[in-house]
Amino acid sequence: MSETIIETSLDNPVEFFGVSDKHLSGIRELFPKLKIIARGNLLKVIGEQQLIQTFEKRFDLLLVHFDHFGKITDNNIRQIMGQDEVAPIIPKNEETLVYGRHGKLVKAQTPNQRKMVNSIEKNDMLFAIGPAGTGKTYTAVALAVRALKNKEVKRIILTRPAVEAGESLGFLPGDMKDKLDPYMQPLYDALHDMLPAQKLLSYLEDETIEIAPLAYMRGRTLGNVFAILDEAQNASESQLKMFLTRMGKNAKFIITGDITQIDLPSHKKSGLFQAKNILEGIKGIDFIYLNEKDIVRHNLVIKIVDAYGKKTEKKTISFFEK
Repeated sequence: MSETIIETSLDNPVEFFGVSDKHLSGIRELFPKLKIIARGNLLKVIGEQQLIQTFEKRFDLLLVHFDHFGKITDNNIRQIMGQDEVAPIIPKNEETLVYGRHGKLVKAQTPNQRKMVNSIEKNDMLFAIGPAGTGKTYTAVALAVRALKNKEVKRIILTRPAVEAGESLGFLPGDMKDKLDPYMQPLYDALHDMLPAQKLLSYLEDETIEIAPLAYMRGRTLGNVFAILDEAQNASESQLKMFLTRMGKNAKFIITGDITQIDLPSHKKSGLFQAKNILEGIKGIDFIYLNEKDIVRHNLVIKIVDAYGKKTEKKTISFFEK
């Protein structure tokens, strides 16, 4: 008789073992000759050594499945834990970027979003420019989470200029993080869709995922990371140059922005305008221009963007033209 301890590293064991250990009961039924005891993240298995080894191999695959899809079902347990041949059962879906919370499929939904996916595979730096609701930030975050899950990078860094706060930032309650969090909320929202709550909290606590204002990037070298600069239209030319030159080895950068929603003071120019003229054509840097056809929000958003677009200056309209 042998005994082994398996450490699962689960952020929330209940999601894996099921309410009232429903999933654990299904696992036990498939291995009736083993005594299986779960205590938090630890699993104690008692029985014959050869059977324990078989159990461990299959249980590891079940953990891989859970990490990949964010959930397991009774059918998954029967397929993986009851199979004779030990091989991963993860169907390949080329369109799916991430399996989000509760198995939600996160994928590119429009032609230009798919261009973003294809572009970042070929280029290390991508500018995704377009109006509100086109999914540029959401797609960028999904690509970053996919890279992290696939162990292509070690960290994700998400940043935005905090210009909306202006001088009133000091009047907001709380510490600096509390003051800045409202401006980072769209990034949190996207991450909440793609990662289990406990996993996201763990990533934020150990800074595997870092969300910070653009000013905090100064002086750093961002290597082995997937970095996203959101709302880049609100970065000045010097700020944008500062961020772009933070790029270290094995890094991917996506810069998103909407030049129709610039919140900078009138005496400051958006760095996003200059970036197009200065950087376009450099190998390894790509520009994708999203438009009203990419809007995935309420149908009224398309009409609103179109209405405002008719009032936009010609230089702004030409910015989106290739």
